[in-house]
Amino acid sequence: MKEKDKIRKEILAKLRSLDEKERSISCIEIKGRLFVDNDFKKAESIMFYISKDYEVDTWSMIEDALKLGKRIIVPVTDVAKKSLILSEITGLKGQLQKGPYGIYEPKKESMKAVKIEDIDMVVVPGIAFDKKGNRIGHGGGYFDRFLKNLPKKIPTIGLAFSCQIVDRIKTLSWDIPVTKVITA
Repeated sequence: MKEKDKIRKEILAKLRSLDEKERSISCIEIKGRLFVDNDFKKAESIMFYISKDYEVDTWSMIEDALKLGKRIIVPVTDVAKKSLILSEITGLKGQLQKGPYGIYEPKKESMKAVKIEDIDMVVVPGIAFDKKGNRIGHGGGYFDRFLKNLPKKIPTIGLAFSCQIVDRIKTLSWDIPVTKVITA
């Protein structure tokens, strides 16, 4: 656990010190790579995380995916059950508010429940990834618990800046790797 905490702390520092112009260019490249990915092109419904300011920007990805006619699902944090509730959104404006941990999620009145089996692809957040798709998240375990219940056939994709890629992440029994990581 200490090793993961050390990596998380180092990568978060790197993420927070990224040059804005570099960050913006990388986000555009990552989005371009995601949008030409076969899993993305085939997916009718995609679950995205809603990015924080230091993460790869998913806001513009969500807007553009909606324009392509994709169904967009986002997680809502259920702190009491330490789990994620899935909700479809039809846009970003007016439907979201800051939830637990400062992450934007749908307002109660905007929630539209979605079943896990209705998802075709999941874009997974992470602080660090290795070449095998292992990841270090924010430490709450919410996504690992969610991914454990996700049907194996559903592709999972991590989005990362190059500074988020590490040689190796030691995994524990409950850690679930992503299918692939798209970087720039």
